[in-house]
Amino acid sequence: MLTMLLLTATILGFLAYFEPCTIATHTLYSVKVNRASHKACCQSLFAVWFSRSILLTILFVSAVVFTNPPLWNAISPSIILSIMAMIYVISRFVYIPVPHLAFYKFIPSSSRLPHSIQLGLTLPACTLPLVIVVGGMAVSLDSVWFAALSALLFSTLFILPMVYLALKGFNDDELDILNRAAKVSPYITSILLLSLAVYLFIPTLELNDNALKEVFGQASGLAIAMAFIAGFVFSFNPVSFASIPVVLAYVTRAHEQKQAFLLGGAFVTGMILTHVVLGVAAALGGVWVQDAMGRQWGLLLGPLLIIMGLLWTGWLKIRLPWFGMKAFKVTGVLGAFLLGIPFTVAVCPFCTPALMVALTSSAAVGSVAFGMALLLAFAVGRSIPILLGAWSMGYLESFRIFSHHQKKFELFAGVTLVITGLYMLNEYFFII
Repeated sequence: MLTMLLLTATILGFLAYFEPCTIATHTLYSVKVNRASHKACCQSLFAVWFSRSILLTILFVSAVVFTNPPLWNAISPSIILSIMAMIYVISRFVYIPVPHLAFYKFIPSSSRLPHSIQLGLTLPACTLPLVIVVGGMAVSLDSVWFAALSALLFSTLFILPMVYLALKGFNDDELDILNRAAKVSPYITSILLLSLAVYLFIPTLELNDNALKEVFGQASGLAIAMAFIAGFVFSFNPVSFASIPVVLAYVTRAHEQKQAFLLGGAFVTGMILTHVVLGVAAALGGVWVQDAMGRQWGLLLGPLLIIMGLLWTGWLKIRLPWFGMKAFKVTGVLGAFLLGIPFTVAVCPFCTPALMVALTSSAAVGSVAFGMALLLAFAVGRSIPILLGAWSMGYLESFRIFSHHQKKFELFAGVTLVITGLYMLNEYFFII
């Protein structure tokens, strides 16, 4: 819980700057202090950071001291976070009349306070849910010291973009990023809050092998629904997200959001079709499918992924229509589709046990329709995080400053493939 509190305070603090009702006022202030002398600029920025740190520390510490730790039931935190996430999405289409909280007005002669202090002692309306999330986690932890530390982290990351812009100045790239960030930040905030809700909700599901076997053992709508939930839940882990940089390497070739989503969709389609084929084969009595999903799978996929990674980085060149990624300018739809096939198993060791249970159940029930539906639901659940990542990266690619670093994205994706291949070989040979 402590690690989650500090991580949440850091991420949400940084994201708070880019919310629509915050970015305008803070950017204008950055322009103002950028025109002042270096000393005056630093003093003003320090005043904003210090006053906001004091404000948040008082709020969080007071909440811990004067509030008893809440006795949450299993799903209440997830429900609250999901509601907050929906509010951020709704705010993009409907104006929600929530005022800024100007705490400086409680100070006598507040109108005479420097603008930096007034800004620091004001919490913009669109950041209030983020402050409530961090404050609520601090109260649940019931520690004054960690409440103060989370306040300091939130405030520091909140001010950091403004410090960068005030000291560095502005150009077209920075203004382009700020303009687009204000449009997309509510969606990113919503995704992060929903991800946190899912993370907190996972322990309540008890998605262990025995529970899945009991549900999947009967051809029913409940089994298909549970397959979707299992695929979604098990995919929300750091190892599974290793596939997103690979999708990103294709996405950075798209140069527009629509094509980026198309390439990500092609990758996911390869994954889904592979799942369905495995489900049908298992339902038809294919015991070999279960054997193929064991350690022998790594002996095939390991070298393949290593070769693909070396091709992607340009360290190895093979002139093939879709495989020679450095020899030809790959537009990527077929390549993304084919790449999704080995990634069905290769990058999700957390998913593989649940996938094995689904395949075993398909073979036991012996229904082709059920096996197809079960694995299709599981695959769609697994695909959601990847599609979200592809969509987000497609939006980022429209930033001119990110397109300058396409080679770095491709290098990172290639190294990810090589590491994944080594992991698969290690699963077979047990080197480590």
